[in-house]
Amino acid sequence: MRFAPDTEEALVFVVVLCNTDPSASRSGTDELATIDQLKALLDRYPFTGRIDHDEAELRDVQRTRALLRHVWTLDRDDAAEAVNKMLRDAKALPYLVRHDSLDWHMHATEPSSPLAERLRVEAALALMDVIRMNEMDRLRVCEADDCAGLLLDLSRNGLKRFCSVRCGNRMNMIAFRERRADR
Repeated sequence: MRFAPDTEEALVFVVVLCNTDPSASRSGTDELATIDQLKALLDRYPFTGRIDHDEAELRDVQRTRALLRHVWTLDRDDAAEAVNKMLRDAKALPYLVRHDSLDWHMHATEPSSPLAERLRVEAALALMDVIRMNEMDRLRVCEADDCAGLLLDLSRNGLKRFCSVRCGNRMNMIAFRERRADR
């Protein structure tokens, strides 16, 4: 599956952000509990514009994480409604921009807008493409028994089931042991 580069990048970030939630994180803890953890995330996935590095911003990003995690699991019609609300709430006005090493891509909020609002709008723009292309089935929750990690299936055949090789290997080993025990 091929989405526009900025769409794919935004969707990958949504997965990474949402998988910092205690229900999905590898550590089983909130991996976005401190301002330093948010800074580390933004060091790996840089965002241009205003970043306050304060508790209010952290709480807003955590609320955004919960919202995006919820939208990820909605059906197409409900996701469209949620995306429209995110864009309305931000009074988003799409425009083309080219900065840093990135070619032309869309933004829909001002660089001075709060970080969490920019995250929501960028995710909403990416989700618009997913909805318009009728590819909501590419947005999944890991099928491993004890994992709630989100995954973005960009494979050609659309059969990705696990958020990581680790989850896939663990579930394959469980299935192997069950088959062996049945013999």
